[in-house]
Amino acid sequence: MERNFIYGIIFSIEITSLTIKMKIMKKLFFVAVLSLGSLTAFAQDGAEVAAEANQIAVAQDDFSEIETTNLPEAIATAVSTEYPSGTISKAYVNKQEQYKLEVTLEDGTTGTLYADKDGNWIEL
Repeated sequence: MERNFIYGIIFSIEITSLTIKMKIMKKLFFVAVLSLGSLTAFAQDGAEVAAEANQIAVAQDDFSEIETTNLPEAIATAVSTEYPSGTISKAYVNKQEQYKLEVTLEDGTTGTLYADKDGNWIEL
């Protein structure tokens, strides 16, 4: 009888040990799967993400085109002073009497400038 009792205790200890080992293995397997999954989630191509992030914004402005000869003298003087080799190719005005100027330099470079009616440069 003692012998069966001892064998029962040993068998019970082995089963308990096996159960603990199985639980540890399940946890290790779960951690390995999560680690692999998170590594593949961050392995995306960066070019695709950057392409999706680009947005085109179109600014709506109230400028209407005018003849360059109708510009105030102060603006023409400011352009010739700051950009001696530049010519005003197009001019626009809004309701606040702010002017949008497309200026072309001698070397072919073009740019847009903004000025008030007194010839002061402004940022819009």
